Amino acid sequence: MSMLLFWYGGWGFAIPRIVLGALLLVHGWPKIKSLKQNAGNFSGMGFRPGWLWGTVAALLEFFGGIGIALGIGVPYACLLFMGEFIVIIVWKWVKKMPFVGGWELDAVILSLLLMFFTLYGGFFLLSIGGL
Repeated sequence: MSMLLFWYGGWGFAIPRIVLGALLLVHGWPKIKSLKQNAGNFSGMGFRPGWLWGTVAALLEFFGGIGIALGIGVPYACLLFMGEFIVIIVWKWVKKMPFVGGWELDAVILSLLLMFFTLYGGFFLLSIGGL
């Protein structure tokens, strides 16, 4: 049984990494499609200048999601995403949002990002030399 788990154990990292990358990608797609509206949304949330932070978030979520899903630059993308999700969680704390229905999924995503940052996302990476 343990030999079977050894041969297929990499899928335990690959599948969550691909799902996480896809999740980030689909949340970045509407932002990158309408950067002007996204900038207004970020300004409305108090992130000024909205065009800068909205564009950074859109590019990171779209292209970083692709990179994580494909296994390209996983630790670097995860490091950038961890910064974004720490800001998201702190912003939700400041707005006094509850854990359930507020920031619990952000905490799960942050923990997955930390795992993939420290473990390089397991195998099935398309990158060269673990980059």
